[in-house]
Amino acid sequence: MKDVQERLTLGIETSCDETSAAVLRGTRELLSCVISTQIPIHQKYGGVVPEIASRNHILSILPVVQQALDEAETELAAMDQIAVTYGPGLVGALLVGVSAAKALAFSLDVPLIGVNHLEGHIFANFLETPDLVPPFIALVVSGGHTALVDVADYETFRLMGSTRDDAAGEAFDKVARVLGLPYPGGPEIDRLARAGDPQAIDFPRALAQEGNYEFSFSGLKSAVLNYINGQRMKGRELHAADIAASFQAAVTEVLVHKAFEAIHAAGRDTLVLAGGVAANAALEQQLRARAEQEGIRYLYPSLRL
Repeated sequence: MKDVQERLTLGIETSCDETSAAVLRGTRELLSCVISTQIPIHQKYGGVVPEIASRNHILSILPVVQQALDEAETELAAMDQIAVTYGPGLVGALLVGVSAAKALAFSLDVPLIGVNHLEGHIFANFLETPDLVPPFIALVVSGGHTALVDVADYETFRLMGSTRDDAAGEAFDKVARVLGLPYPGGPEIDRLARAGDPQAIDFPRALAQEGNYEFSFSGLKSAVLNYINGQRMKGRELHAADIAASFQAAVTEVLVHKAFEAIHAAGRDTLVLAGGVAANAALEQQLRARAEQEGIRYLYPSLRL
């Protein structure tokens, strides 16, 4: 049997609107990572259409796997195990990835490993930072999830708090849609906010009290919508950049505050950011600044992960 650090793993991910495959040597050496996005397909609908996502995963899965193998300069027969995201995510989309992974593992007679989507987000930091070891606090922020997780070791996770309603990424997309911005809304809000005043509008910060690690963004989303409707009814000009900046400030302020409350409560000295919203420049900058101020090690994965 191969040494753990020499084993080759083919990873497959189809939880939403991206078909992805990667080849990993050992536990932390990423040989390739290929992503096929469906953003142009879903933009005309203003969001992900599950049935369309599933059908496009079917078309993309084998070419993406082959490209990942080619870029890693290896072949399917050399894989020692197959890993695949089993959830949470869009059921139909997940089914495509799981079915493909099961077929490949069966044909190769190698183990099939199921991967939790949120754990995958967290573990991306191990690939980015080889010397990262538990324990640490993970702030997971994505389109469907917002959570604070105490990672005690590689197999022990404690959920400290999560969203009661909308996830942060979902709120970004919905506010972007109201502002007439294209899908995906997160990057569009981020870009527009740079030209706005984050203190122009005092939007609510829900559940910001100390000792509470849960999140709620539905009220903030409603407040933005009510503000926009109110301005329109009064015939006033909408300053979209100020709205975007003020909304983004309300989200990031709560995320940063609760992340460091969790750090102190758990007695950890490392914070990792995970999930698609990790690409938000304002959130990343504020977390970094607070970490430097408090002497906390702060890590986040590159955009490709």
